[in-house]
Amino acid sequence: MPGSDRMNEDDPPLVLLVDDEDTLRIPLAEYLSRQGFRVTEADNAARARAVLRDEAPDLVLLDIMMPGEDGLSLCRHVVEARDIPVILLTAKGEATDRIVGLEIGADDYVVKPFEPRELVARIRSVLRRAGRSAPPAEDNECYEFEGWRLDPLKRRLTDPEGAVVPISSAEFRLLSALLDRPRQVMDRDRLLDLVQGREAHLFDRAVDNQISRLRRKIEADSRNPQLIQTVWGGGYMLAADVRRVLREAS
Repeated sequence: MPGSDRMNEDDPPLVLLVDDEDTLRIPLAEYLSRQGFRVTEADNAARARAVLRDEAPDLVLLDIMMPGEDGLSLCRHVVEARDIPVILLTAKGEATDRIVGLEIGADDYVVKPFEPRELVARIRSVLRRAGRSAPPAEDNECYEFEGWRLDPLKRRLTDPEGAVVPISSAEFRLLSALLDRPRQVMDRDRLLDLVQGREAHLFDRAVDNQISRLRRKIEADSRNPQLIQTVWGGGYMLAADVRRVLREAS
């Protein structure tokens, strides 16, 4: 049935991959399949729209530069008409298009050429933020750092003594972005791209304020932060080792 939900909620997430370059699309589809995703391919926007009429993908990977209808136009349709998360595949020189894509509702972007493992991490992160299913291995893992634990599925943060520390949706997305990239410097614009999701208005371009709030919750001394460090002229960095551990059965 057109637009119907997946027959089985336990099925792996369905990714619609839209790119006119066969040399990228075909091997990428094969790689995603090996990572536990179901993949449907389309080499232009018209075919992608046909797929969207018949299927209900969990996420769309969308190239911006395509002959005929471009990716930005299709992105707007997907976001407004179907409310499906979108990750844009862009070239290095398409900074303006990336900004436009994020403004019209894309959840993230990846610049070509990209590392496939990073793309899979982005897909899983976007699926979590959107509240959609993710491959079981990812859903079954928690982050641990300096005695703290973040359960992405339950969105629950616990301190080294095991006490639950309430965090907002924006703080959860920010902490998840930092935990996905420990000891990497990320500037404010990159953090905004990673965490704004579908609730960008809640973030209101106030990364510094959210960092301050998060520090008050996880730092021993928020005025002298050791975990989330400011890198002058660069942005912020999580200065801790992060482990992924299986989450206990509830």
